[in-house]
Amino acid sequence: MKILITGTYGFVGTNLSTALANSHQLYGLDIVFPEKKEIIKTFSWNNLAVIDSYNIEAIIHLAGKAHDTKNQTNAASYFEINTDLTKKIFDYFLQQSSCKKFIYFSSVKAAADSVDGVALTEDIIPSPKGSYGESKLKAEEYILKNERKDKDIFILRPAMIHGPGNKGNLNLLYQIVKKGIPWPLGLYDNLRSFTSIDNLIYIIERILTENIKDGIYNIADDEAVSTNDIIKIISELTKNKTRIWNIPKPLIKTTAQIGDFLHLPLNNERLHKLTENYIVSNKKIKNALEILSLPVNAKEGLRATIQNFISN
Repeated sequence: MKILITGTYGFVGTNLSTALANSHQLYGLDIVFPEKKEIIKTFSWNNLAVIDSYNIEAIIHLAGKAHDTKNQTNAASYFEINTDLTKKIFDYFLQQSSCKKFIYFSSVKAAADSVDGVALTEDIIPSPKGSYGESKLKAEEYILKNERKDKDIFILRPAMIHGPGNKGNLNLLYQIVKKGIPWPLGLYDNLRSFTSIDNLIYIIERILTENIKDGIYNIADDEAVSTNDIIKIISELTKNKTRIWNIPKPLIKTTAQIGDFLHLPLNNERLHKLTENYIVSNKKIKNALEILSLPVNAKEGLRATIQNFISN
């Protein structure tokens, strides 16, 4: 297939294009234009009309403003990038292009900022908190309001994606353990869902090449994993002694409050992200793909990502 990927040179775009280039012709849409052998040509956002002559068959819209856990991002920039750019490329998809599939990368944060008790499903009435989730939901609402029956439209809500090149909180955990710094949050025995880049690529490949029912889908690995388990995996792979401290929660919360004020690595936003229970159901996408499990086990996926950190 001829596929256009927006946000081509970001973390997910880089991994996705490397995998898909083996069997597809890939084009990029980005604000940067580095040489990349997997990408035939990269287009600018300022002139979408030139894409018409390339007979693109599917669009994967990855471009977006990532969640800033330090809370230093202007709220308006989330809507300018996550909402307005989505409207722009979706309007092009509907009105100018002949391609039939549009895959939008939203986020589980468009549905809920936190999950208590049961796993998050697609049936939830969205109630995001904060500009990141709200901007993603606004983009979803625009797509759903203007969708057409003659084109397949997929809205994907992935849990935290990890893989080669990942620079988020998983990388922060790795750096802590690698340096022999004790993990002070042992009393937070949380469970959360992740998305291995390999499972994500598997799902995208099947959506592109098969007749999968379109709609909204959560994307996550089959198993939820605790932060303490991730620390143990990192310790094992880096051959460091596992150092998990059970520091009282009130003291941790006070430290995070100070971090908010002094812009330290541990603040309330990051503490919440590292310790929350956030379990995401992937049952709907597995039913659509007619599979019982995804190819990569959650812990094995995490092992692969950590091993990549070590190698690099």
